[in-house]
Amino acid sequence: QVQLVESGGGLVQPGGSLRLSCAASGSIGSITAMGWYRQAPGKERELVASIISGGSTNYADSVKGRFTISRNNARNTVYLQMNSLKPEDTAVYYCNADTATVSGNRVYWGQGTHVTVSS
Repeated sequence: QVQLVESGGGLVQPGGSLRLSCAASGSIGSITAMGWYRQAPGKERELVASIISGGSTNYADSVKGRFTISRNNARNTVYLQMNSLKPEDTAVYYCNADTATVSGNRVYWGQGTHVTVSS
């Protein structure tokens, strides 16, 4: 079992910045990748950024150059630094962890944190 707790969301003006945090606990050693997804009202959940155990990262085209995913292994925490925020970045942001064990693969989700970009 893996537990994920997000924090850092809030209201920010266009052009502003926010940093989201996702603290993982439980079976940390089974995590193979972590990522951030978002879901805007009336839209499907979409991948924003991901980072695998080896450190490679992947970003949605819409956030490339503005968002950065990183991790602190000592704190079992993954961050999403969001700069130059736009109103279209408004969504609920979810932390995600992919795990692999002898029992099989499983995906875990956090509870989500709201990000609102508005003047």
